[in-house]
Amino acid sequence: MKNWIIVGATSAIAEAVGRIWAAKGYKLFLVGRDETKLNSIKADLNIRGADSVNAHLMDVNDFDRHSHCLDSAKAAMGRIDGILIAHGTLPDQKACEASFPLALKEIETNALSVISLCTLAANMFEEQRRGEIAVISSVAGDRGRQSNYVYGAAKGMVSTFLQGLRNRLAKSGVHVTTIKPGFVDTPMTSAIEKGGPLWASAEQVAEGINKAIEKQSNVVYLPFFWWGIMAIIKSIPEFLFKKLSL
Repeated sequence: MKNWIIVGATSAIAEAVGRIWAAKGYKLFLVGRDETKLNSIKADLNIRGADSVNAHLMDVNDFDRHSHCLDSAKAAMGRIDGILIAHGTLPDQKACEASFPLALKEIETNALSVISLCTLAANMFEEQRRGEIAVISSVAGDRGRQSNYVYGAAKGMVSTFLQGLRNRLAKSGVHVTTIKPGFVDTPMTSAIEKGGPLWASAEQVAEGINKAIEKQSNVVYLPFFWWGIMAIIKSIPEFLFKKLSL
């Protein structure tokens, strides 16, 4: 049995991961800002076999509450074995281009709030000489593209931060997993036309996350073929890449 915090627990991918862990009998501490949905998921995971499920209301952009959140999780579960950070938004790129305050808000949500939580979790796990940090980043962070470079910049910041954090914590028995999904059919992508082999379901990605954590993978692309796609995209010379409509 393991004790995990899930931040952004009401997201489709996080909910699917929670179902997997509930079936394994984990203790879960769910963090989200939609009280009704959070309580609904809590009830569902209890039915699915979780040892215990706690729900904690928090807006991730309220940085001052992050420390209290981790303290509450420890008090509720006795110990913390890992934290999955799964929250995020998909910004309107054109709107962000027209408004720096909006772009900053999106970067706060998708990057700075993640870095704050990871910093606190890292210090806690480093002190106890064990723990798992798993964070959903994105393939969008591998290279800036005109269609979503604000989102990509935030995810790129997260991926680079996690790389350094993984390097720092390796000697402490603390593992950091960076998760890079491609196109996932969730409510967050509802405005995007879907179809074709590049799209995955939340359940498929959740299975990949569970396996990556069990194997203590460093960086995982989900589905796996996104590693090859992004390798090609990253290899295109900048003088050609800047002329592409991506």
